Parts: sequence; structure tokens; C-alpha cells
Amino acid sequence: MAARESTPASVNSDFDRRNIDWYIDKVIQVLVFIGGISAIVFIVGIFVFITAEGIGFLLDRFDFREFFLSPYWYPAEEEDPEYGILALIAGTASVTGLAMLVAIPFSLGAAIYIGEFATGKTRETLKVLIELLAAIPSVVWGFIGLTIMNPLIIDLFNVPVGLNILNAGVILGLMAAPIMTSIAEDALKAVPDRYREAAEALGATRWQVIFKTVLPAAKNGLLGAVLLGVGRGFGETMAVLMATGHSINMPTSIFDSVRALTATIAAELGETAVGSEHYQALFTIGIFLFLITFIINLSADLIVRGIRRG
Repeated sequence: MAARESTPASVNSDFDRRNIDWYIDKVIQVLVFIGGISAIVFIVGIFVFITAEGIGFLLDRFDFREFFLSPYWYPAEEEDPEYGILALIAGTASVTGLAMLVAIPFSLGAAIYIGEFATGKTRETLKVLIELLAAIPSVVWGFIGLTIMNPLIIDLFNVPVGLNILNAGVILGLMAAPIMTSIAEDALKAVPDRYREAAEALGATRWQVIFKTVLPAAKNGLLGAVLLGVGRGFGETMAVLMATGHSINMPTSIFDSVRALTATIAAELGETAVGSEHYQALFTIGIFLFLITFIINLSADLIVRGIRRG
């Protein structure tokens, strides 16, 4: 039987279909490229905008010693305004440090349980709950610190004010824990199963496998999770504004009220004249914060990428 020959109509139909598929493929490639490059464009655009608003202060008024080494932030003084952010840096660092002390044990313990012990529906339920915890707005966390943690700290520790480093550190630690848990769990899952099997074959117990084999093998990914948590701590605004007491102090204990860099920008930017020296100084703080958080998150990303390649 002779093979059926293709008619000119069918050949044209196949050609048109291939052309349509080619155009669709090109459109999808362009959209994916735009989506991928947009993040870089937005970051560069934000940095250019912040720098443009703060460049006047950097060129005319900025003094490195006063800005970074003085604890006195009095930008509203008419005769002799002072722009020292040392107390603000100390407040941000103290709150973030305490938050990491709270978040690291919680997130690491949760990641170990979910990745190494939980199975089936238990694992899926816990992962959903962690995602829901990460979705709680920061203003809600700040409200919890203001209305629940504040009187609780006053009653437990007999201090006059409960809006302090302890309050903000606990709240911020709970806020940072979900993202740290997710990254830490990914790092634990990236450890090859042959490591666990080899350790068990040598007679190691379940906990020995985790602490002497899995955790050392996942240390880069765990470090990346911690750095992402630090970045979250430095960049948080509303919860810190509501829970710290918003008082400019060089902290000496966890019961001191402090003020964070981000909270200072949020609280004062709306009250300053656009283009004034105070306005430009706040944007200079924004430049400093942007660089710090960018370096922290870039370091975490590079570390996580390194463990995935390994």
C-alpha cells in the first residue's frame, strides 16, 4: 500500500503551528527574563533614589566621627543640631542580638524535628503552621509586644517599663524564626542520605547521626539561615518601633528602652521638611541600612548557594 502523501494544506497547517509555537516560546522567554531582571532593576532604583535624597547631607554636613561615634541624635535643634547614630546602632544591634538568641534554638530545633523526625501529615502540618507564622503582619507582632509582653515583663521582672530590649528581642526572634526554620530545613535535607546510612552502619544512634554527621555537613546552610534572620532583624520597623520604647539610650541591660535605626526613619520622616538637613540625614541612615542588609543577605545567599552546589 502506498504511503499517504501530505497535501499542501496540511504542510501549511504544520508550518503555521510551528511558527505560533516559536512566537509563544519567545514571548515566554522575554517575560521570564523581564521577571528575573526586574528584581535587580528595583534594587538599583531604590538605592539610586535613597542616595539622591541623602547626597546633600553626605557632601555638605556629614562628619564620620560625629555620625558613627556620637550617641547624640538631636536633629531638631535649631542652633546646633547633632546627628550621631551610635545609640541607634547600639539599640538595633542589641535587639537583633537578643532576637537571634531566641530564634536560633527555636528555628534549629524545629528544623531538626521537621527534617529528621516528623513524617507524613505531621510534617506537612508543621510546615503549613510555620508558613502561617511567617505571614503574620509585623504590626500585629508589635501590638502583641505592646499589650501582652509589656505588662508581663513589668510583673515578672518588677521593672517600671516593659517596652525594652527584652520585649523587642523576644518579638523579633519569633518573627525571624519561621524563615530561619525554612532555610535550616532545606540545608538539612541537602545532606545526602548516604551520610546518615554510613553513620548508622557504624552503630551511631539517631541523635549521634544528627549532631555528629548531619549538622556539621549542613553548617554552611545553617549559617546562611542565621544571616537571613539577622538581616530580618536589622530591617524590621513597625514591631521594633512599638516594642522597644523608642528612647535614645546606650543600652546597659536588656530592660533598657532603646531606639532602632529603622524606627527612627519611620517615626521622624513624616515630620521633617522635604529637602531639609534632617530629611537628608534620615536618608543617609537609609543608605547605611541598605548597605548593611544588602551585605548580610548577599552573604547568606552566597553561603546557601555554596552548600547547594556542594
